[in-house]
Amino acid sequence: MALFSNKDQYSASGFKSRAVDKDLKRIVQLEKATQEVGSNIYNLGFGLIFLIGVWIFTYIYSGGEASAILVAAAVIGGYMAMNIGANDVANNVGPAVGSKALTLMGALVIAAIFEAAGALLAGGEVVSTISKGIISTDSITDVDVFVWAMMSALLAAALWVNLATYIGAPVSTTHSIVGGVMGAGIAAAGFSAVNWPVMSAIAASWVISPLLGGVIAALFLTFIKFAILFKDDKLAAARRWVPVLVAILAGTFSAYVMLKGLKRIWKPDTAMVVLIAGGIFFVSYVWTRRRVARASQHMENKRKSVATLFTVPLICSAAMLSFAHGSNDVANAVGPLAAIVNALGSGEIATKASLPIWVLIIGAVGISVGLALFGPKIIKLVGEKITKLNQVRAFCVALSAAITVIIASGMGLPVSSTHIAIGAVFGVGFIREAITNRTSSSTKTPVPMSAEGFSEVDEGKLFKKWKKQRKRKLVRRQHAFSIAAAWIITVPASALLSGALFFLLNYFNAPS
Repeated sequence: MALFSNKDQYSASGFKSRAVDKDLKRIVQLEKATQEVGSNIYNLGFGLIFLIGVWIFTYIYSGGEASAILVAAAVIGGYMAMNIGANDVANNVGPAVGSKALTLMGALVIAAIFEAAGALLAGGEVVSTISKGIISTDSITDVDVFVWAMMSALLAAALWVNLATYIGAPVSTTHSIVGGVMGAGIAAAGFSAVNWPVMSAIAASWVISPLLGGVIAALFLTFIKFAILFKDDKLAAARRWVPVLVAILAGTFSAYVMLKGLKRIWKPDTAMVVLIAGGIFFVSYVWTRRRVARASQHMENKRKSVATLFTVPLICSAAMLSFAHGSNDVANAVGPLAAIVNALGSGEIATKASLPIWVLIIGAVGISVGLALFGPKIIKLVGEKITKLNQVRAFCVALSAAITVIIASGMGLPVSSTHIAIGAVFGVGFIREAITNRTSSSTKTPVPMSAEGFSEVDEGKLFKKWKKQRKRKLVRRQHAFSIAAAWIITVPASALLSGALFFLLNYFNAPS
């Protein structure tokens, strides 16, 4: 007589199989974790080598006469530049990577080249010593106090951005340095040193920039869906509208680069910007119309086919966003460093300081190094984990980012490119979710019936499944809450950390 029935043997075999699968899964997870730890160690090692290189570079460039303070400030500036590359650059290339228009390696190469080019070619010769004018220079008259304040602000901002990158939160590096400068200024000269109206405008941008970016991106995606993707003849609609959309992107980005990317070396008037942008719009329209007409002849009448028409414009937009970001945000890394160099050299505190080429080099190379070593984490978050992106959605994000910055510049609002880009990603995700759920809710027969019919249990299950599909969540809410929390505390966290560092540095360097 058998001790076990066939059923018992089957159950035992199934249990063993499941146990083996669980063990194998644990082994795979352990291997992945080990590889990730090893990769992080290597990245940290290369990052440390870069900072040592900054130390040596500063010492050699100064002819061996650099003070310990200057070398330390240069290393901190390099550290800040690395963190900008690791966190902030993801907003420029993340959507392109998420949509598969660019591979991760391709995005890293393009971003590194154009970020460095923007910093070196259009970073400018002069930079503001007090970021965004939030601290009055009259409130700090002692050069030593000013130097410690700038070093504290720079280090605090770098540490906060580093922490944000570690936990996977894209934050504004501009707001980080603003918070750092504010905290150091309060610690050095009291609350009266802060220009509170300017800080109020910056605080308002926390709300305005992501909402504006999200709304504009959602509007463009809605238009593309109803004007092209939902049409029976999608190719004919694409021939009509894609050239217009690409021309809008080209014209907008030309204005964006002129207003933001080149503002430190060239400031054209409004008429010149409109004239150049209009010319680029016309040329792009003619070129794209011919290209779309040729390409669509061999395409299937499907959404995926139409989406490929946006690939090249999307890659170009990622490059232009990186160039503009490098030219503009390099000041966040090396602005306080330039202020320290100027103060140590002249013995005076100035609202504007010259930007030596060696300082620009540290900022440009640091951004590229940080992007290559630590950028993939935030790039994947922006491009893949918030919501699913394709070429069309990523196109709307890029276009929204440029338009929002132009509108904000015209209104004099200090917006964050990070907040705009992330807001645009959430905007396309939520509008997709709304359109999808509306389409599902319009279905008249929630439960399909067969000729034999369903039992009450089966019918109930199908109905619950249908209801669940009606309320599909295409945006991961946990990322929305965590990112919003990081944004809210960026300025106060950087300020508190900067104030603490200032008191610490001032204590150890005070005359005994």
